[in-house]
Amino acid sequence: MSDVLGGAVCGVDGCTQAALDHFRPASGAKATLAIEVISDAICPWCWIAKRRLNRAIAAIATIAPDVTASVTWRPFELNPEMPKAGADRRAYRSAKFGSWQRSQALDAQVAAAGRLDGLVFNHDKMARTPNTVDAHRLIRLAGQQGKQDDVVEGLFAAYFNEGRDVGDSTVLADVGASAGLDRARILAMLASDEGLAEVRSELQRAVNLRVSGVPTVLVDGIPVFSGAIRADLMEAELRKAAGHARS
Repeated sequence: MSDVLGGAVCGVDGCTQAALDHFRPASGAKATLAIEVISDAICPWCWIAKRRLNRAIAAIATIAPDVTASVTWRPFELNPEMPKAGADRRAYRSAKFGSWQRSQALDAQVAAAGRLDGLVFNHDKMARTPNTVDAHRLIRLAGQQGKQDDVVEGLFAAYFNEGRDVGDSTVLADVGASAGLDRARILAMLASDEGLAEVRSELQRAVNLRVSGVPTVLVDGIPVFSGAIRADLMEAELRKAAGHARS
């Protein structure tokens, strides 16, 4: 790990200050960056990282217009033992972090960072910590219909800004419908086991890749960096991965 880079990475034990890990060297010039973001719908730094990644990709498009990028969101569970119904947030986080005061201090840190990226975190509205498997199933369905980015954004906004329970099927249907998915189709999916095996397989893939915190960004299936690092550093790492390092 190297210098602090202005963001954080979240794991099952909480969020820690991000530092840049060089997972791999560049391996030849690429015209397309197949980016994957391993993330959880209740990871606050993942929402911040989404904003920064968008800026990094836009910067690459300006400097290296021959390079195009696609982004796919992959699942991770910050709370893999969370009951299906979720848990009272105050009780859960007080136990996880030792006290409610410590939890509030961590919330204040992420809220301050989010403001710099135009995001508003309303932690006082967040009553529950949800199980996110169904949210990941919705993200998977959205990816099949070209709506994944909108659904991921909608989930982050619903949870962190509106304080809604993104483990609840009605909330998930609202988010998906707002992104242009068919509400009945979402509810039917959630009432079945559709996508569950696939989400579990992708969760295992993250384990196999030794991903212990999110966000983790991959290019061509290989981890490139973890954490909500600064947008300029994201750009630099993606350019290296593409074999288009700045001269």
